[in-house]
Amino acid sequence: MALSDTVADLLTRIRNAKDAKHKYVDVRFSKMNQAIVDVLKDKGFVISSIANEKKHAIRVFLRYEKKTRESVIHGLKRVSRPGIRRYVGYNDIPKVLSGLGTAILSTPTGIVDGEKAREMKVGGELLCLVW
Repeated sequence: MALSDTVADLLTRIRNAKDAKHKYVDVRFSKMNQAIVDVLKDKGFVISSIANEKKHAIRVFLRYEKKTRESVIHGLKRVSRPGIRRYVGYNDIPKVLSGLGTAILSTPTGIVDGEKAREMKVGGELLCLVW
């Protein structure tokens, strides 16, 4: 079975794993998924990731609060979908929860978070929001 929206699958697997309080989750490997996971790692939402191209998988280690064992990720929302693409200019990039969350964009310079895209003054496809 071919999967048409790998980004939505990535977000759903992370959402389900954090709700079940799993230590890690395996997601389908693609360059876009790897780039999104790298942005999540840079922003502190996940601890690390290990790509295994032979098995076509990325193992993503989720981050939790030490005392309460509550997930650092509170929500994930897919914005641009294969049927309805959503493009934004750098002035229109949303601030998620007044800067506590992040927007992830696909820009001509690669996949970056909203803050970096505003800094570089580039817009692009608004892939998802994470808070």
